[in-house]
Amino acid sequence: MAGRKRGEGGAPRAVLPGLDRHIRARTRVFAAAVAALCFGGLLVRLFVLQVTDPGGYAERAADQQLRDTVIPAPRGEIYAADGTLLAASETCWTIRAAPRELEDALVAPAAAALSEILELDEAEVLEKLSQRSSNDCLLRRRVDRATADAVRSWCRENGAEGIQIRQDTRRVYPEGDFMGCLLGFTDVDNAGLWGLELEYDEVLTGQNGRVLTAKNAWGYDMPEHYSTLIEAQPGSRLTLTVDANIQHILESAVAAAVDEHHVAARAVGIVMDVNTGAILAMTTQPDYDPNDPRTIIDEEQRAAVDALTGEERSAALQTAQQAQWRNKAISDLYEPGSVFKLITCAAALDAGVVTADSRFVCAGKISVAGTRFRCANGHIHGSETLAQGLAASCNPYFIQVGARLGKQAFCDYFAAFGLREATGIDLPGEIRRSEYYTADAMGPVELASCSFGQSSKVSYLQMLTAVAAVVNGGRLLQPYIVAEIAAPDGETVYRAEPTVRRQVVSAQTSETMRALMEGVVTDGTGKNGAVAGYRVGGKTGTSQKLDSSDPAARIASYVAVAPIDDPQIAVLVCLDEPHSWTTSGGALSGPVCAQVLAQVLPYLGIEPDYTAEEQEKLFAAVPDVTGWRTDAARQKLAEYGFEAAFVGGNERVASQYPAAGVTARKGSAITLDTTGAYDAAADAG
Repeated sequence: MAGRKRGEGGAPRAVLPGLDRHIRARTRVFAAAVAALCFGGLLVRLFVLQVTDPGGYAERAADQQLRDTVIPAPRGEIYAADGTLLAASETCWTIRAAPRELEDALVAPAAAALSEILELDEAEVLEKLSQRSSNDCLLRRRVDRATADAVRSWCRENGAEGIQIRQDTRRVYPEGDFMGCLLGFTDVDNAGLWGLELEYDEVLTGQNGRVLTAKNAWGYDMPEHYSTLIEAQPGSRLTLTVDANIQHILESAVAAAVDEHHVAARAVGIVMDVNTGAILAMTTQPDYDPNDPRTIIDEEQRAAVDALTGEERSAALQTAQQAQWRNKAISDLYEPGSVFKLITCAAALDAGVVTADSRFVCAGKISVAGTRFRCANGHIHGSETLAQGLAASCNPYFIQVGARLGKQAFCDYFAAFGLREATGIDLPGEIRRSEYYTADAMGPVELASCSFGQSSKVSYLQMLTAVAAVVNGGRLLQPYIVAEIAAPDGETVYRAEPTVRRQVVSAQTSETMRALMEGVVTDGTGKNGAVAGYRVGGKTGTSQKLDSSDPAARIASYVAVAPIDDPQIAVLVCLDEPHSWTTSGGALSGPVCAQVLAQVLPYLGIEPDYTAEEQEKLFAAVPDVTGWRTDAARQKLAEYGFEAAFVGGNERVASQYPAAGVTARKGSAITLDTTGAYDAAADAG
């Protein structure tokens, strides 16, 4: 019967039409819900892929379809003020491999050949090339053109695919062991790590280029016409205030002094334009070669480090390298000693508490609040004027000047001269704060010792910047070392201008100080800094290192300014812990300053003006030795202070240069030409 089903025992079971419709409806609802859930999830996923994260799969697809090779951008060059190239980027090549692209039969031959060309361990190369699923591995960084060509030739001859020769750049310093502490160096990725390379890293760093190469379904590179090149953009160029010729003069003179006087704790030399604050030269000696900065230059220290092993050696090596890289001129503090008397003197004059004629008595020693101070040179000077006290570098005199100035005014001028804060020079690693007493912490004894340059510590650059303010009319300048920045297209994007931080003392005070400083050189302790033909002002310093475990440790220093009647440059030379016949700054550092000035001043176009006494001492008229036998000619020239330089191998002088009667500097060589015919008659006569 319709509408009935059999139940248990074959008995028919009734099915209600309403219940059947209900089941079908629930089934349809369930099916619709499942469909909505599935399609809803797909819609949400599509929305995410197309709207909120459209680049994710695109990047994965591009990674599968393209090889992105970076072309490193060359760093900007660094030039000295005279045009000398100091730092440049050199094209080189990095050798990489895609082992999966190399045929199985070529793995072993490639390992053997490449290890020989690249000077690598064959087993290590074989291990890298045997990683058949690898798509990239480094074999060797930054090889030269000849090596890259050798790799390319082998691959071409053997049909090897998967060996990649990628263009790269490396930083080079053409001048070698020169200006290391100023230039600094870069790491393996050409990022600046020290010196100017670090300070101007963003400016020097260019924009890398790229080569996009299409890959086929198996991941191999397709032909070159499927590649896209995006050129690398080089970094900007720096031009420094440092003149390479002046830098060579300074480095040579300071390095020679370090060797001669066995300077244990390195030496510092700075040459500054006193009217602008531009650094013309700066050195810490011994210095390192920026092409090889990690090699310890001190042989004894290097041997001591190499004698260690493991972590102990690593720690010692890092400590030695950090000390070697430090630019001591800006990173370290020192006791300036008697050079600081220039600051005390200028402050007292400017404050009006003393004049050039003010007199104080030096009894060889002086007692301040129960503490006895001795005169530096052990003399009893008696009654002295300010000029005499400065020329003699008399400690008791300046203790009394400091007392008259008072601790508050002393501290105010100390700060005004920039000795409490960093100079702001555009170099990394400058120490931010010096060591000094504030007025509330300064007693009579501290004021006394600070007045002649002890008990306070400043940086070498701070001291020279303050001295520049003493002589340039009283203006404290901000020192700087980068004169100009040029974009890759040559357009100048920055040009430095002198920055006056403040007026410290009056122009009148500065003029008086210039006269007093000249007296130090002509009549006082600074005579070794004199330069014939030039008026030089200076000040000596021999400071005790109060925080040293060696009570005999001294810093021998000298500051010189020339021409003192129209100041142009200042030179500071400090020898830290010399071990010589003396530790006197005037005796050891004074001649170094004189040597630098004697060469730099003429180079800058500042001509000498000799006194009659200097003229007679330094110059003579060349005698006439034409026709003389060579031995007699040599002897005659020596009597006048000249040397003989012979041309030819004959016995008689045929001609000479300079000619007879010409005034020449004693010690110079007179060229004697003996190639003319021998005149027997003249010889007989």
